[in-house]
Amino acid sequence: MKLLMFSIKRVLIAIPNLLLTSMVVFFLYMMMPRVMGTDYDLAIIWMEYKKWIMSYISGDLGISSYYRVPVTLILKEKMKNTLILGVASLLITYVLSFFMGRYAGRHPNTLGDRLISGINYTGLSFPMIVVAVYSIYFFSFELNWFPSNGSVDITVPEGTLEYWLDKLHHLILPATVLGIVATATYTQFLRDDIIDNSTKDFVRTARAIGVSEKRIYNVHILKNSLIPIVTFLGFDMVNLVNGAIIVETIFTYPGIGQLFIKAIDMRDHAMVMNLTMIFSTIMIVGNMIADILYGVVDPRIKLE
Repeated sequence: MKLLMFSIKRVLIAIPNLLLTSMVVFFLYMMMPRVMGTDYDLAIIWMEYKKWIMSYISGDLGISSYYRVPVTLILKEKMKNTLILGVASLLITYVLSFFMGRYAGRHPNTLGDRLISGINYTGLSFPMIVVAVYSIYFFSFELNWFPSNGSVDITVPEGTLEYWLDKLHHLILPATVLGIVATATYTQFLRDDIIDNSTKDFVRTARAIGVSEKRIYNVHILKNSLIPIVTFLGFDMVNLVNGAIIVETIFTYPGIGQLFIKAIDMRDHAMVMNLTMIFSTIMIVGNMIADILYGVVDPRIKLE
């Protein structure tokens, strides 16, 4: 019951944030050059806002002025590509950070720990755009291991095994770039938390009663150290939105990030407004999920 009430409170906090965001997005849209030539009074603007927000909730996002088709038709394919990219990058992030953080935490101040820390700090010092550009140069142009753009070769028949293998081939490099940036942060968090938990009273008690070191690390320490990593899942949704815009643009990967930049370029107002609202919704929901997860998995937080 406490968990349910805690979650309901967080949802109720998110709703006014979404409404306020929708108002900002709509009024910015109304100030764009395309509509400034028409005189609107406050009552008409308010009516237009209510009409738009109800259409947005129902899934009617209007017509793209550039593509001349409903916005939802374009978003379906682009959103699918972004979701595939996002899931792949999260998988890379969590797998790499788990194994590197676990090793570094269990073997602090060793050569392996210093090597992992060096790699992490190097990764943190480079912006994503720099990592993406150099990855394309090295792995695509120099080594010719991965394609530098697109999500699949247009000559490959859709639905075949070759099609999905080619899609995976195009996915590896942008997903790795998007995932590896967060890996450095998560690895250091996990490492530091494992080291911190290894000095706690419950660990000393476990050792005193004869629990094996393997069980202490794998069950007691690791379980508690994974708490901050789990709570990052909500924030990952936010980071994926920001990262997707950069990575998809550089790799010309056909997702909603690249679509957003192109819509701005082409002054596709309906597309820009709805994508801005979608990004804002993802960010608010992501923060809400992170808040709920933190309250659920961390016993030190009261579900109030």
